[in-house]
Amino acid sequence: MALNWPGLLSIGVFYLIVLVTGVWASRKSKHEERKCTGNLSEVAMVGGRNLNIWVSIFTTTATWVGGGFILGNAEVVYDPKRGLAWAIGPIGFTLSLVVGALFFVKPVREKNYVTIMDPFQEKYGNTLTAILFVPSLLADIFWIACVLAALGGTVSVIMDIPSPLAVALSAAVAILYTLLGGLYSVAYTDVIQLIFMFLSLWFCVPFILMSPASTDITVTAVTKLYQEPWTGRLKLADAGRWLDDLLLVTLGGICYQSFYQRVLATATVAQAQFTCYAASVFCFILAIPPLLIGAVAASTDWNQTSFGLPTPYEQGKAGMILPISLHHLCPPFVSLAGIGAIAAAVMSSIDSALLSSASLFARNIYKNIFSKRASEKQILLVVKVSILLFGLMGAGLAMTTSSVYVFWILSGDVMYTVVCAQLICVLFLPGKVNGYGALAGLVVGLLLRFLVGEPLLGVPGLMPLPWDSLHEDGRLLHVFPYRTGIMLVSLATILIVSRFAACLFLKGLLPDNWDVYELGQKRRILIKDMVAKDLTEKIGLNTRQMDPSPHASTEDMRSLQ
Repeated sequence: MALNWPGLLSIGVFYLIVLVTGVWASRKSKHEERKCTGNLSEVAMVGGRNLNIWVSIFTTTATWVGGGFILGNAEVVYDPKRGLAWAIGPIGFTLSLVVGALFFVKPVREKNYVTIMDPFQEKYGNTLTAILFVPSLLADIFWIACVLAALGGTVSVIMDIPSPLAVALSAAVAILYTLLGGLYSVAYTDVIQLIFMFLSLWFCVPFILMSPASTDITVTAVTKLYQEPWTGRLKLADAGRWLDDLLLVTLGGICYQSFYQRVLATATVAQAQFTCYAASVFCFILAIPPLLIGAVAASTDWNQTSFGLPTPYEQGKAGMILPISLHHLCPPFVSLAGIGAIAAAVMSSIDSALLSSASLFARNIYKNIFSKRASEKQILLVVKVSILLFGLMGAGLAMTTSSVYVFWILSGDVMYTVVCAQLICVLFLPGKVNGYGALAGLVVGLLLRFLVGEPLLGVPGLMPLPWDSLHEDGRLLHVFPYRTGIMLVSLATILIVSRFAACLFLKGLLPDNWDVYELGQKRRILIKDMVAKDLTEKIGLNTRQMDPSPHASTEDMRSLQ
């Protein structure tokens, strides 16, 4: 296929704007480093905790409204097996920001944590924190892969180049400006991203709705024409699975370091909460264009377009339905503006996951475990090396599938089933949990998740669940809300094992040399206090002065002495 030079120019212009913004923000970051009286690494990780309120709103919104959000929502509406009824992203992410503002912002912001792993390190120590870091890293890499798959597919559609090459080019640009400026580059490119996204998507919507190749979406919403109605169906038997996906997006989203990086970069708790509320509104508004574009794609006779038969869904390109629709259903000048802006916007959301995973590794693993005397320059170097390595890992994974929705759900799955229960316990129930319970909860959560399998990836389940059924294509379909079930079992395991372990060691039923987390130390302290108190009382009783009453006899005094 011939190279699309106008598309290449459009992509290049938007890439250049984002890159220049990143370079400018890196200079601002250097300026803040010179003014900083504390740790220089915190400037890169949390922006010196002085982000402007509008910048913080934009970057928090862009954290959620990235490639997975935009392309994933369009994909699920276009998918004849799902439809609008299964587009839980807008509701889930909006609720996630609201729940985060109500319950999670205050405990982390008041203690001035730098990463969400800090409370784990404070409570459980280094070893368990290092183990809990692995699921968070996997979730971020899945997220990077999700965004890069979206961006690679978008660029591939526009420029008619192989998707792996598009992924590699896009990853290189995103990694470059993230390396330059840390959170400042991320935050200010997010501002550009959101402006491009908002203007371009809403600019394209009227044109795509009037495409001659598409039928009125109000008709195809209830009528089967080219495929099943795009509104989709939610049967009573699927209610558990739908609720499971909603809770995954809502509660799983709160567990990401990317969210807390924005929260911790604000000046006050009130600013952090307002940021979340405002971002939740923008998040819902920005979901409308991709949902409409997905509906138009489902209402299109693709035989009348330059794309031709078979349909994008039949070709396995449902994940790229948004750029395909803009490319083939809009006038050339509209599609160039829209797709170019989306490509630049999607690229900008890679940096959030890159910086968050690099921050977790540099601070909570390298500094606190491997090199406790590391200088600030060493930590910053580790952040940059981590950004490069994690970016390459995400890029490699992005080349394995064209479905954005798969990585989008998998990333939240890891956080919801494995990390969510741990985070709830360490933030809200710190006095009722200990390292033994946390480790047991992690093992149980991972084991159950492995036994259940993953239908999206075709991984067979080894443990049958209630109401399991076979899909039309022969795949096993879990109707039971297994992710929520695993999260609740993990939560209960943490609390029960913590209580049981505390009883065993506090009562001295197990040897003290088995007590890795020193729960028995409390018992030893209590015993020492009791002995000291008893001795003090006896000494006080034997040495106190007896003031004779004026009415006491000499015999009475002698008897007392």
